[in-house]
Parts: sequence; C-alpha cells; structure tokens
Amino acid sequence: MNSDFLEALTTLEEDKGIEKEIVLEAIEAALISAYKRNFSQAPNVRVDINRDNGEIKVFARKQVVEEVFDPRMEISVEASREYSVHYGLDDVVEIEVTPKNFGRIAAQTAKQVVTQRVREAERGIIYSEFIDREEDIMTGIVQRQDHRFIYVDLGKVEAILPQSEQMPNETYQHNDRIKSFITKVEKTTKGPQIMISRTHPGLLKRLFELEVPEIYDGTVEVRSVAREAGDRSKISVHAEDPEVDPVGSCVGQRGQRVQAIVNELKGEKIDIVHFSNNPVNYVGNALSPSNVLDVQVDEEEKSTLVIVPDYQLSLAIGKRGQNARLAAKLTGWKIDIKSYSEAEEQGLYDPATARVPGEPETASAGDEDWDVEEDLGDERWDSEPVEEKEE
Repeated sequence: MNSDFLEALTTLEEDKGIEKEIVLEAIEAALISAYKRNFSQAPNVRVDINRDNGEIKVFARKQVVEEVFDPRMEISVEASREYSVHYGLDDVVEIEVTPKNFGRIAAQTAKQVVTQRVREAERGIIYSEFIDREEDIMTGIVQRQDHRFIYVDLGKVEAILPQSEQMPNETYQHNDRIKSFITKVEKTTKGPQIMISRTHPGLLKRLFELEVPEIYDGTVEVRSVAREAGDRSKISVHAEDPEVDPVGSCVGQRGQRVQAIVNELKGEKIDIVHFSNNPVNYVGNALSPSNVLDVQVDEEEKSTLVIVPDYQLSLAIGKRGQNARLAAKLTGWKIDIKSYSEAEEQGLYDPATARVPGEPETASAGDEDWDVEEDLGDERWDSEPVEEKEE
C-alpha cells in the first residue's frame, strides 16, 4: 500500500461520499483478522496505516508483568526496558511484528474492504433516494417474472411487484413500460428492497396529479379515493375557489385528461365526484348515476339511509353491489339503499320532509358508451360509489 492508494481513497470520498478515515479504520480492522488468520501469532495486535505514505505496520501488544506465563500476551519488566526505560508493571508494550510478505495480504484485504464499502455506500445512496419516493409514482420496465413476483427496473434498482398487487385485467411482458406506486422501501442485507403496486388507490391519485395541473399546484384537491383495481374507481375532488370546476378540471378538454389515466390503467372505469361537506349532497353525488329521492343521515352511527325510485334500485346498488360499495368507501359513510315502495311501506319515506341532494356533480370515464365530446350534463356521464345495500 502506498500514497497512490491514499489518493484513490480521497477520490473515492469525493465521488461516492465515503469518508476516507472510515475506510482506513475498516482496513485496519480487516488486517488484524487477516494477520491472526494467516500467521497464528499474538492474538492481541494492532495494525497502523500511516496516513501520509500508506505504510502498514503490525504491532503485538504485550502487558508488562513480574512473571511471564504467556509470552504471546506478556512481557517481563526487564525485557520491556529494552524498548523503553519508562515501562513499568501493567503498562502495554507495542512490538512491531510486521511479516515480510504482509504487503500482498494487505493489498487483497484493502481491495475487499474498499469494494464492500463502495457497495454499502451505493446501497445507502439508493435507499436514501427511494425512501423519499415512498408513496410516489415511478415508471419502470418489466424485466422478468416468476410465480410470485414481477421484477421491474426503476433505473438504479429492481423493484418487486407482488402477485397480490397486480391488476387482474393486465398481462405483463418483457420490456413493458408501466407506472407503479411505491408502497414500501426496506433495507436488507442485499440492498434496498422496493415494493410496488398497480392496485393501490394511491396510484390513481398520483396519476391525476400527473395529468391535472390544477391538482399538482393545489388549486384542486383530491379528498378521497375508492378503488377496485381493474374494474372501477371513484375519486372525489374539491376546489376552494368557487370559480374553479374541480370535476371539469379532472376531465379535461374533450375528456383527454381522464382518458389518458383510463388508458394507463388498461380500461379501468373512473368516476370523478364533487366533494361536499354536506353528507346529503356527498352521498347523493357518490351514488350517481341513480336518482336519489331522500338521504336520511344518522350522525352518531355515521350512516345514511338512501331512498331511490323502484326502477333505479339495481342501478344505485350496482353490479355485485359495486356502486354502493364504492360510494361508502369514498364518502366514509355507511349506506343503506331502499326502494321507494319498500321505504313507503315501512314508513321511512315522507316526500314532504325528504332531503333531496342537489344536482349530482360527477363525470365518468371508461364506459363503452362514454363519449368525450359530450357535456358533463349528458346522462351518459355517470359516477359510482362504494357500499352495498344491507340485506
């Protein structure tokens, strides 16, 4: 080891951010192990690397005693005086024992330590970068897959897409470019492990932030997301400025913004709902496209009873209860849906006291009959909710 090696460590410190002194200390510790392993000499040794010229020396450390029982660990008072007249009982004497061929072992050990430190530093840098991207969206390239995972290249690291986080309507081929949501970043012995998802509701929110500048700059706020990945999703939006139309902003001109997200999610239907602090309006909006005759609110139970026309009961509940289920997830309110005749028979509906929500403010994309050229008032613009009818 020479001064060139020290200069290389200085360069490494500048390029990789690995402190030179930390590397030298690690090399010294590794050389102690190498010395004991290769020479079977004194178990108590110290290795010193000269910080100016890189010269390496090995010292055996012996304690000064009156009577020597283990020559490898102890030295008599008389013998210690050969090194210095100042040594006394219980002092530690350091005697140089550097082997002649220790330079080769030192070079190999230094290389291994530096390589390991560089690898650890790079892993640390990657971890630091991706821990800040947790709950963010990234574009990656599908590399390979097995029966449990799909491995996606994110540039500096390979992320893992578990089977449970894959959309049921998607197939993934080698070199496919996909956007995914980073759910977890963990440190492991093999480096940082990045877990990603295509089904997480956060993916939908991040996609809207990418496509809708008003959401990115805070003009429009995403208040809630409910998602059944691969089939249908619901997102509620709100704008403090009354001059801003949050639903229209998300839809975009001729539906281009929302349609781009639908395409990214391989045809997943997306409903955009206007948020309201009034549960009557909010639940009514969320249950669109069905007409709502009455919304009865129980604040204590945080539940609602919704009355709909008889012919729209199945529309309000949705296929396999999806419309009501998504509405409940989106609004955070339990939703029980009853038809007009059933509610009237049970004495639950009185037209005179009915709380009818305002005109639903929603838009939907992804349905086969959806036309991007239609106005938001067109009946084909529907939005869907989140809880099922209680049997």
